[in-house]
Amino acid sequence: MAPSPISQPQPSPSPEVLAHLTAFLDYLQAECGLSANTRAAYQRDLKRFLAFLLDQGTPRLSDLSPRHVEAFVRCCIGEGLSVASTRRALAAVRMFCRFLVLQNVLASDVSSSVEAPKGWHRLPTVLDEPAVRMLINTPGGNQDKLGLRDQAMLAVLYAAGLRASELAGLKLPDVNFNLGVLRVVGKGGKERIVPVARAALDLLEQYARAGRTGRAAGDVQNVFVSRTGRPLTREDVFRVVRKHARASGTRGKVSPHTLRHCFATHMLSGGADLRVIQELLGHVDISTTQVYTHVDSQRLRAVHRKFHPRA
Repeated sequence: MAPSPISQPQPSPSPEVLAHLTAFLDYLQAECGLSANTRAAYQRDLKRFLAFLLDQGTPRLSDLSPRHVEAFVRCCIGEGLSVASTRRALAAVRMFCRFLVLQNVLASDVSSSVEAPKGWHRLPTVLDEPAVRMLINTPGGNQDKLGLRDQAMLAVLYAAGLRASELAGLKLPDVNFNLGVLRVVGKGGKERIVPVARAALDLLEQYARAGRTGRAAGDVQNVFVSRTGRPLTREDVFRVVRKHARASGTRGKVSPHTLRHCFATHMLSGGADLRVIQELLGHVDISTTQVYTHVDSQRLRAVHRKFHPRA
């Protein structure tokens, strides 16, 4: 079977097209404030789109039309991309088209009429409180400094609901042990203040004093560092969580985002207001936070029993 257009080796876009792509990526950082991870994802999606255009015989961006964008979406689906990946690719193309309008390359946004493929809204995986405690305590059996680091990482992820990138980027001056809060830099460089449970702070303080090892650690401001003292990356955080999830016997796919989901769901179960959870998670839109009202089935049953006349 011949490979589909997207997966075939493609000639490189023209220098003019690459210049527009570079300018767009700079625009995403300077004007839109998108994170490095989001910009990298958009760059991959747009390189895929530009390769597709070349294969279709459309080397000039000024010749773009809605049919090109529609054909690209169909090709992504035919290539086997998930609905979520296809929707993100289309989002990247839409932002790029709007940028090209601002640059007077296009007269109008040719992507505005193209509909994104619809997919199921998947509910996040959530562990119960005993499972979370078991996961956090798993590294505690290792008396070395890395075990102390890993336990502090797991505790802070759950206690503050941080993203993996936010935990990796956490700096020593961002931790206020007296007030019991963290200064967190989230998506788009947005800052928020998040309170942290005392137990997690105690582990964090113990690690900060005795566990930050390596020659480079003294010159690094990041809270969490490797054995050699270099700052941990987002990918390192994922590896640590998955390692201890396997060791604790936790079933299913567990990631740093699982602990973020647990943080939100358990707070909602405890009676926290949805707006407060939105603020703590750093969600721009309340609709993103509302997914946790569907996850917390125990709370829904309690509300149903209390207010439904036939419950």
